[in-house]
Amino acid sequence: MTLTASALIDLALSNPVNAQLVERLPLLGLDQTLLTAGCLFQAVWNRISGRPPGWGVNDYDVFYFDDDLSWEAENRVILAAQALFQDLDVKVELRNQARVHLWFAARFGTEYPPLECSKDGIDRFLISSTCVGLCLDTAKLYAPHGLNELEHGLLRMNPNFPQPEQFRKKAQSYQARWDWLRIV
Repeated sequence: MTLTASALIDLALSNPVNAQLVERLPLLGLDQTLLTAGCLFQAVWNRISGRPPGWGVNDYDVFYFDDDLSWEAENRVILAAQALFQDLDVKVELRNQARVHLWFAARFGTEYPPLECSKDGIDRFLISSTCVGLCLDTAKLYAPHGLNELEHGLLRMNPNFPQPEQFRKKAQSYQARWDWLRIV
């Protein structure tokens, strides 16, 4: 079977939390909203492993883009989201991608040039096969490296943001949960 964008979306939305996020996120009125990261790609690995689609999802990542670079603006969005999703009993992490360069170096020890849009944040994930996001304004999947390596469990360092040490740690943490994944 070849993993298609529509199959990945269907699989991800079979996780009831993802379905609720996709339904409710537009109520926040954010620009360039993307549901992204583990809540999407882990659904594929869980299906292959015979697990429920939400197994092992630590948090639900949402990217958006706002030219207001103040912490106060981002915090208002975070607080509004907490109220909107409180009944889901999961951690939803909203991040304004326009602000990431302001805090990234202090948190991760490496420079991070400013992003121009929300999709740019996905383009810099550590592992190529995990660069996926569901665009809520278009209901289309964004997967700049395609889906082949995701489907086949291949973990390759993203050439758009090469961070060997962080890549190794992240890849090994995934391998610890899905032992059939291969680091390439």
